[in-house]
Amino acid sequence: MRAWAKQTGRALARLAVAATVIGGAASTAGAAGPGAEFELVDPNVLRVCADPRNMPFSNEAGEGFENKLAELIARKLGKGLSYTYFPQGLGFLRNTLDAVRCDVVMGYAQGEELVQNTNAYYRSAYVIAVPADSELAGVTALSDPRLKGKKIGVVAQTPPATALARNGLMGRAKPYYLMVDTRISAPVRDMFADLEGGQIDAAVAWGPMAGYYAKESGREITVIPLMHEDPNPRMSFRITMGVRHSDQEWKRTLNRLIRESQDEINQILLDYGVPLIDEQGNQITQAGE
Repeated sequence: MRAWAKQTGRALARLAVAATVIGGAASTAGAAGPGAEFELVDPNVLRVCADPRNMPFSNEAGEGFENKLAELIARKLGKGLSYTYFPQGLGFLRNTLDAVRCDVVMGYAQGEELVQNTNAYYRSAYVIAVPADSELAGVTALSDPRLKGKKIGVVAQTPPATALARNGLMGRAKPYYLMVDTRISAPVRDMFADLEGGQIDAAVAWGPMAGYYAKESGREITVIPLMHEDPNPRMSFRITMGVRHSDQEWKRTLNRLIRESQDEINQILLDYGVPLIDEQGNQITQAGE
């Protein structure tokens, strides 16, 4: 999510780029070959690199969807589970995965060169979120004339900010910081508090974060994936797990788990309000779709 595309990698998964992998440990315990066991520092423990305070992705209390994914992968492999926590921003990989203190980052944007990506286990998009009873509830694109003159919240330096500027909507937009220390600040949470309180008319944010805060809101919020925008910059991203470039067999093991557990993965994501987009651009609303 989760940085989430720096924002969909480091920052998206932080803000920002998981799932659940269920099944009996006996079904895939031992699925990792000797090569994977050799690559991992501790073959008996799933060691996860995570942010300590970055909901809905992860926190130290284990409440994020990436925490749930890690628990279920560990169970499926018959392993214990441990975390190395560090704020996802500058220095995250250097102090976690690259320092061999942990072996997997649960959410990373596909194509990020700083890690080796597994296969993608979900695809999501930036969204526009508005009160369900708002005149904007039918908006599906940032070019919609109904947005003219409205106050729109957006995280600075993200793809939607470019689209807002292109459509002449930045004049009254309220920007929120991109690069923050997640132990202190939560820009998308603050944006949704402003939306709930009427300080802004609409919120534009990365889908997994927007969906989660919409569900947590005391007001009914409609979340609309921005799938009808100019492709430059793109608004949708595939999210993978990230491992070290040297860990080829470990990557193959995770790919098997993703493939075998996609329905369970989707269900956890949907439970957290993550807007899921299939390869045809349609929204997935049920785990078996």
